[in-house]
Amino acid sequence: MRILVAPDKFAGTLTAVEAAEAIAEGWRRQAPDDEVDLAPMSDGGPGFVDVLHAALGGELLVTTVDGPLEGEVPATLLVVDGTAYVESAQACGIHLTGAEQGGRAHTRGVGQLLAKARGVGVRRAVVGLGGSGTTDAGAGMLAALGATADVALTDGGDGLTGVTTVDLTAARDALAGIELVAATDVDNPLAGLFGAAKTFGPQKGLAEDDIVRVDGALEQFAAATDRRLALEKGAGAAGGLGFALMLLGARRQSGIELVADAVRLAERARAADIVVTGEGAFDFSSRAGKVPAGVAAIAAEALRPCVALAGQVLVGSREMRALGMDSAYSLVDLVGEERALGDPAGSLAALAQRVARTWST
Repeated sequence: MRILVAPDKFAGTLTAVEAAEAIAEGWRRQAPDDEVDLAPMSDGGPGFVDVLHAALGGELLVTTVDGPLEGEVPATLLVVDGTAYVESAQACGIHLTGAEQGGRAHTRGVGQLLAKARGVGVRRAVVGLGGSGTTDAGAGMLAALGATADVALTDGGDGLTGVTTVDLTAARDALAGIELVAATDVDNPLAGLFGAAKTFGPQKGLAEDDIVRVDGALEQFAAATDRRLALEKGAGAAGGLGFALMLLGARRQSGIELVADAVRLAERARAADIVVTGEGAFDFSSRAGKVPAGVAAIAAEALRPCVALAGQVLVGSREMRALGMDSAYSLVDLVGEERALGDPAGSLAALAQRVARTWST
C-alpha cells in the first residue's frame, strides 16, 4: 500500500514535520512493506516556513525583528525563485504574548520582515497568517513600512482608539512592484460579531471589556482607511493583519490551498491508497481553512479515504464525516493525557501503529 501522511502541527508539542515523521515511524512498525510519503502541511500559521522549505528548498535568511510586546525575536525568511515567504507568527505569535497581553501587542515585526524581503529584491511576498497573539489590524506592520496616523500605530489594538486619519502612502511605496499574497486560515472580517476581536480575542487574553474596546478601535481604524476591505473574507485573519495586507494591495489565498499546491498534494493523493492527516485537536474549528479539512477535500477529489490522528477528537462520527473524514483517532484516548503530553512523538507513533492495523492491507 501507498500511504500519504499530511498532518498539521500538534500545537505546543510537535511541528508538522515531527508529526509526519512520528506517524510514518509508527505505521512502518505495523506495515513495513507499505510505501509512506511524507507531506507535512500548514495553513499559514506556525510552521509555514519550515513546511515550505522542506517542499521547495530555497534560501533561509535568519534575522531578528521587534517582538509583539518588547525586545527582539528571531525570525526566518524563506526566499525561493523571487518569492519571499513570511511566517507572521514568528514575529507576533501567541507564544510570544502570553495570555494576559490585553490589547497591547503589535505587528511591527511583520512589517520589518517585509522590508527585509524588499531588500533582497523579491518580486512576490507571501505572508502566512495564523497563530497570532495580536489584534491590532496590522497597524504595527503598516507603521514599520512607513504609515503614519493621528494615533500611535504600534500600541496594539488599544492604541487605535480614536483614530481618524491614516496615511498609507509611504507603506504602499515601500512595497511598490511586489505582488503581495495573504495566506489565511480563516474567513472572518475585521470587526463586528464575527470579527477578529470577538472571535479570537478570548484565546489571546482579551477580557470581555477588552474585546468591546478593541473591536470598537478596529471599527474606527476601518473607517479611517477602507470600510469595504474590512468586510472582505480574511480581513480578520491574524488579528487584522489580513486587512492591513489588503490595504497594501494583497490578494487573499487560502493558506492550506497555497501549501497544498506547493507540495503537489493532489498529485500525491492520487498516487496513494489512503491519506492520513492530523492536528492537535480535531473539532468543528477544523472545518474552515484548517489543514485536516483541506487535506480531506483533496483526498475526496482523488477518491481516496482520509483518516485523522489527533491529540483529541472532539466531534462525533456524523460531524466527522461532515468534515470529510472517514475516521478519526484520539491520542489521549489511546495513551492518556499525561503520556500524550510527556512523549508526544512516541505516543503519536503508537497511535499510527494501531491505525495501520485497521487500514493497511
